[in-house]
Amino acid sequence: MTCFSLGGASGAAALLRLSAVSTAIAALSSTAWAQTPGDTRALPPVTVSASGLELGENDMVTPSSVLEGEDLVLRRGANLGDTLEGEPGVRATHFGAGASRPIIRGMDGPRVKVLGDGAEIQDASTISPDHAVVSEPLLTRQIEVLRGPSALLYGGGAVGGVVNVLDRRVPTRRPDNGFEGSVELQGRSGAREAAGAFDLTTALGDHLVLHLEGSRREAHDYRVGRHWSGGTRVPGSDNATENFGAGLSWVGPRGYLGLAYSLQSSRYGLPGHSHAFEGCHPHGSHLHCPEGDAHGHDHDHGDEEDHEHEDHDHAEGDDHDHEHEHEHGTPWVKLRSERVDLRGELLDPLPGFARARLRAAVTRYRHHEIEGQEISTTFRNRAHDARLELEHLPIAGWRGVLGVQTSQRRFSALGEEAYVAPTRTNRTALFALEERRFGDVRVEASLRHEWQRIDVDSLTQRDASHRGTSFSLGAQWRFAPGWSLGGSFTRSQRLPTAEELYADGLHLATRTYEVGNDRLRKETSRNIDVTLARTAGDTTFSVSGFHNRVKNYIYADTLDAYEGLQLIEYAQRDATFTGLEGSVKQKLGEHLSVTVFGDHVRGRLDDASGLASRNLPRIPAQRLGVRVNASYQGWSGWVEAYRMASQRRIAAYETWTPGYTMLNLGLAYSTRIDRLDTQFYLRADNLTDRLAFAHTSFIKDAAPLRGRTVTVGMRVSF
Repeated sequence: MTCFSLGGASGAAALLRLSAVSTAIAALSSTAWAQTPGDTRALPPVTVSASGLELGENDMVTPSSVLEGEDLVLRRGANLGDTLEGEPGVRATHFGAGASRPIIRGMDGPRVKVLGDGAEIQDASTISPDHAVVSEPLLTRQIEVLRGPSALLYGGGAVGGVVNVLDRRVPTRRPDNGFEGSVELQGRSGAREAAGAFDLTTALGDHLVLHLEGSRREAHDYRVGRHWSGGTRVPGSDNATENFGAGLSWVGPRGYLGLAYSLQSSRYGLPGHSHAFEGCHPHGSHLHCPEGDAHGHDHDHGDEEDHEHEDHDHAEGDDHDHEHEHEHGTPWVKLRSERVDLRGELLDPLPGFARARLRAAVTRYRHHEIEGQEISTTFRNRAHDARLELEHLPIAGWRGVLGVQTSQRRFSALGEEAYVAPTRTNRTALFALEERRFGDVRVEASLRHEWQRIDVDSLTQRDASHRGTSFSLGAQWRFAPGWSLGGSFTRSQRLPTAEELYADGLHLATRTYEVGNDRLRKETSRNIDVTLARTAGDTTFSVSGFHNRVKNYIYADTLDAYEGLQLIEYAQRDATFTGLEGSVKQKLGEHLSVTVFGDHVRGRLDDASGLASRNLPRIPAQRLGVRVNASYQGWSGWVEAYRMASQRRIAAYETWTPGYTMLNLGLAYSTRIDRLDTQFYLRADNLTDRLAFAHTSFIKDAAPLRGRTVTVGMRVSF
């Protein structure tokens, strides 16, 4: 295996900058985060770390959800997208088993920011759905989902929302008994999958704390539901991933400062990859392929309005392009990501400030796309970023956070599918978040200004500079005990990415020929969000509605198609997203409850008169389900059924997707064995073995959803 180092002039300079910041923090403290008996700021039971002000989940102005504890253990999938798909308003890109990224409110890619404990995960997953998110659910202690564009602390471009993955890599406190940890083993049917993980945190004296963690996951091609015309398993859906991490922190009465190293290596297949399109290229706005006419043959543009076809299950008569299988088998990805994190928090760092928070990282990411035994394309992403937040004490009743963030990303692709020229993206941002309570009303305001410069290594394309200002204003009214009404208005500006500006080439994984546009401007989103919630009593619920108008929305406009290959050009047009999401829970006794949940989003491009006229591609269909939860002594479990509607509101050259019904269950038993907390769990998905397709996937016909799958596992904590 070829290795690459975190060294180099720019990497060394970045580490020196991080070290300088860490030295300043260390000089102001004697330590790390551990509340003293005299500290009166008690945290809520469920704290949303990404809120910036350590707010509880029920105190958020905009919709949020937190997965932790037993709920997280039972919901975890093989990747981040699969883990979160059960949350209202969240879906996944579904690119086989190796790559799946969250979609929030119909938006994905750079519009959904994925963080690792408040710092951006610098991989290549925003560039294409066949690129995996560098995150392992087995090593995660909590996942936070913030919906909508109001989380401006992390970027004006996060119009869809933010996913914050919390790990234990950098210790934040000294273990009560001097050490703690866990070991977990897991097996999953359908793909003959086995996985295991461990973590250990131990004190090295009074202040130093060491953390070690690791995991391994190996799975073969997964089995799909009954009666798929492509067979019983998805070729190229195998996955093998290894993780290792080590962290060391200095922990004291006023805070912590820690450094961690993490490594992830992965090998996964690329289902649906076809070489039938090699040699295809554009002639103006049309595709020309060696064995086809200049205008292609696939001109079913879809319908601008709702389609009225009857349901079908893709079992017969559908072209899944299996006849174009490459002679060397399915291509696969060999991924390697190295990351160094610096994290610290300090209470009372300066006069007038209650807390300082530091997050910084250096990342070296690389993945090869391999066909047979040859590397066809290599993607590299070398990045560093740092952010410093200062929480000030109340001023005229207002408390808040001031911060600065800076990052650099050097991305390159080399090989047959190097459809983007090498680029260097520099970003700098200033941000502020303020809140004040007026009796039963809590008001929140945030502001962020960003500067971006992209230098492209090309003789025919020009460098680009953009800047944008985003702000949000919201309020939550607790008008009765256990009741709240929240609302917010957000104006958010997203700056174009290097891929949208400079793409130019064939991308076989997604079956597209992509053409960038270096004249793209920033897009401006105006979002209104309203949430009604009840958090106490036998009946609890949270229901949210949103309306998002986006000026100069950047999207991949399909100009032509040939036998499944699409010619797309990044363009801009006004767009509107409207949706509803929520859940209602009814207690039926001390040990039993029923929850009804669902979500719906409508995404359309606007015409010149402002009326909706065109559907956006891969918008999720509406979902409605019911879940029954039960618990008794050490036992707990749930059974759920949900209906995914068919998606007939499709974009040009897109095919509609039939609906399906899923039946799932989970069961867990917690006990103590030899004074060790032990949990056994079982999860069964798609019990009826239904053949189902994800409309959000680029390769939905080549990679249906998993068939009947049973997961069993055991977790021991000490």
